[in-house]
Amino acid sequence: MKKIVVLSDTHKNLKAISSILQIMEESDMVVHLGDHYSDMDIFAPILKDKLYRVHGNCDCGSQKEIVIEVEGHRLYATHGDLFGAKRGTSRLVERAKEEGCDIVLYGHSHSAVVKEENGITVINPGTMERYAPMKSFCYLVINGEKVVAAINDNIER
Repeated sequence: MKKIVVLSDTHKNLKAISSILQIMEESDMVVHLGDHYSDMDIFAPILKDKLYRVHGNCDCGSQKEIVIEVEGHRLYATHGDLFGAKRGTSRLVERAKEEGCDIVLYGHSHSAVVKEENGITVINPGTMERYAPMKSFCYLVINGEKVVAAINDNIER
């Protein structure tokens, strides 16, 4: 069983990230989906090799997508801007399938989503942006065939 924290679009809100530090430390993996990639720099020495990151449209960098293997599943992680994520997830699902993935993690839209689309589990953790009406992250548990994703909005305001 693997416990994964997925967050995105933190936009320099280090206070919100700090409020879930204990959860991140107790998890097996932490995936940051961009828009402010560098927000995780101060947490990287604590999280070490369990931290995975991609760059978003507000970041300078070329690491736009990664594939992570977990418990027999392949997770496709990207910010989402390159796939028109604000207009829908069909292109993200198509790309995940091209990569042989059964789970796609994306951000960019600032809207939390957990759904199934064409056999792919699609997850957007939402945003932790300071002025967002709802700040959230995703707590993802993968145990063999079972994949459970829960959006958590219990974040220090």
